[in-house]
Amino acid sequence: MSRRFLRVWFSLLLPGLLFSTVAHAQLALDLSGHPIDPLAAHKITVLLFIRSDCPISNRYAPEIQRLANEFQGNANFWLVYPDRKETTEAITKHLAAYGYKLPALRDVHHDLVHKAQAQITPEAAVFQGTELRYLGRIDDRAVDFGAFRATANEHDLEDAVRAVIKGQPVRKAAGPPVGCYISDLE
Repeated sequence: MSRRFLRVWFSLLLPGLLFSTVAHAQLALDLSGHPIDPLAAHKITVLLFIRSDCPISNRYAPEIQRLANEFQGNANFWLVYPDRKETTEAITKHLAAYGYKLPALRDVHHDLVHKAQAQITPEAAVFQGTELRYLGRIDDRAVDFGAFRATANEHDLEDAVRAVIKGQPVRKAAGPPVGCYISDLE
């Protein structure tokens, strides 16, 4: 092969490789449609996978907001909407209806879902940098569909965030998350 051929071949190949790397680096979209990687900017990141039409996710809105306020400055909380059919307008209405003051992301390609291995809404993932340290339920109030405890006995997400902040091992959730399955997972 001639050097000229190789130069032409690489000049055609290189932009495609760079584009695919850049495109894959965008893990989600903010509500303005801009690509964003929520794991790139913060040491401790909490992703909360929710759906506007999941009654269990909606019931956890006050607790999610409370935890985000409590750990403000130590952990960055994001709401992640993994339903590909959920529009930006529907998400904006949902945020207002439930009093959320957290940034929200659309995970239309399920990049964050796959990175966290999430399957349920609501489900929480705690990352330290890009390392997944916790995946599981928020607490044990949701026992089953339609069955809730008045107060939580286990505060799995809160305990996990505290452990990561203190540099301690993270305990697995004491039970599985209860909620709505994330649709169209491959």
